[in-house]
Amino acid sequence: MTSVAQTAPVRLTRRGALARFAVGLASSASPRTASAASVADASLAGPLGDVWVGSPQAKVTLVEYAAVTCPHCARFHAETWPALKARWIDAGQVRFTLRGYPLNPLDTAGFMLARADDGRNYYAVTDLLFERQPAWAFVPKPLDAMRDLMRQAGFSAERFDSTLSDQGLYDGVRIVHERATSALGVRSTPTVYVGEERQEGTLTADALGEVIARALEGRTGR
Repeated sequence: MTSVAQTAPVRLTRRGALARFAVGLASSASPRTASAASVADASLAGPLGDVWVGSPQAKVTLVEYAAVTCPHCARFHAETWPALKARWIDAGQVRFTLRGYPLNPLDTAGFMLARADDGRNYYAVTDLLFERQPAWAFVPKPLDAMRDLMRQAGFSAERFDSTLSDQGLYDGVRIVHERATSALGVRSTPTVYVGEERQEGTLTADALGEVIARALEGRTGR
């Protein structure tokens, strides 16, 4: 489990955006209070909205707060997510969305890139960042490595730079983080909600499957 207390998201502006990512200049963000009926409520997704996977008629929602530099999140998407998708999501019983919860400037950059083009390639980008995490997140020049990696997702150097200078994308990613913190008390990644039931830390498909089964049976397991 990776905690937000380790680093704070960076304020990204059009002027000097890439330089600020590179040096990791921190800035505080003023909290916003979200009034949501449930974890899956659209208000918690902010202006960019959720990107859902699964049937809109599914009885249970699965909402994950993750950071693309978090090794536990990468493990979740490599080992746990495929089993959950095959067992519950593809069967139409569960609907899933991934919400960005940046722990550092690289996470913010990653989710901004995933949100480019109205999020049409959202999961293709986040999957690529999780899968190749060691090759870009933990190297001496991670932003340069991320730029090189994103060529596989169709980002030229110019498009990469312009995306990270998009104030609207920055604000959208930041708002999701703020509302998760203020409304739900999220502090670490991965944090997963099965309906309204919160799960944190190392999450196996079997353990989450038990929670999902209870939710489908109409019990929260609290």
